[in-house]
Amino acid sequence: MAIKLSVIIPNYNGKQYLEACVDSLFKQSVRSFEVIIVDDASTDDSAESLKEKYPENAGLPLVRYLKHETNKGFAASVNDGIVAVDSEYVLLLNNDTVADPGFVEAMWREIRRSGDIFSVSAKMLNMHEPSKMDDAGDYFCALGWAFSDARDKDASKYNRRREVFSACGGAAIYRKDVLQKIGGFDEAHFAYLEDVDLGYRAKLQGYRNIYSPKAAVLHAGSGSSGSRYNDFKLRLTVRNQVYLLYKNMPIWQWILNFILLLAGWVIKFIFFAKKGMGKGYLSAFAEGIRLCGANKEKKQDFSRIPLSRQLKLEGQLIINTFRRFML
Repeated sequence: MAIKLSVIIPNYNGKQYLEACVDSLFKQSVRSFEVIIVDDASTDDSAESLKEKYPENAGLPLVRYLKHETNKGFAASVNDGIVAVDSEYVLLLNNDTVADPGFVEAMWREIRRSGDIFSVSAKMLNMHEPSKMDDAGDYFCALGWAFSDARDKDASKYNRRREVFSACGGAAIYRKDVLQKIGGFDEAHFAYLEDVDLGYRAKLQGYRNIYSPKAAVLHAGSGSSGSRYNDFKLRLTVRNQVYLLYKNMPIWQWILNFILLLAGWVIKFIFFAKKGMGKGYLSAFAEGIRLCGANKEKKQDFSRIPLSRQLKLEGQLIINTFRRFML
């Protein structure tokens, strides 16, 4: 079966995981796709070592390599991979994942079910405890928080297809024409929340994001950046949260949700302060405000977005707020 699809794997110091990830792609039920490894200035020779086993354009799937001379981040790596391919669909895969044999085909079939589906998020399982979930698509709520309702839950409870707020970029497929239409991944994010921002922008344009339980991967988690809580992730996550809200919320939504947003920021500050990271949180928040000022041109033109669609999204944010506290 011939499918016009490209798998893009951003890689930064992923030597521990990268080979197993690509190995799993050579065991797929379909092989007529290409794999693009975008090495983001790694210092561990991970991409060079992989070339010994998988030379460029030597088999099916075809493997190609792109290399950054400086570290540009996840968003820029993905965008460079997207520019380099001529496929209808692009499938993103973290370097610390291992895909089930039917993964690529299941993702391809799912996104082709309807023209208004922009992205499909895979069933991401905890690599160390495969009976537990890592991600089943992401949500965004009126507190200004992005979250996964599936994290660390029983995997057997996530066998139903559903609509989500955004696909998790660690294992997701996207329509390339829509990616180009809405501007691709915002490189100002560098990493973290760029996938939620992308899903948000797609929803503002009337597209849907879907979770498919038929497409499964194992995910090690924090393969490149370390533990779940560290200064690097805190800085990028907090500043990008502020930036994401600035870009995608019209003034009337800011006013309507201000109390909830304020509560969300205070709760997060207290949470990180208890971990000794309170100053880091405030510094990252201030950086987020500066990032908004430096990227004013990226704010959505809400005059072109029907009010009915904006109201529908507000309803989803409120529902997701209740969802967050039911976890």
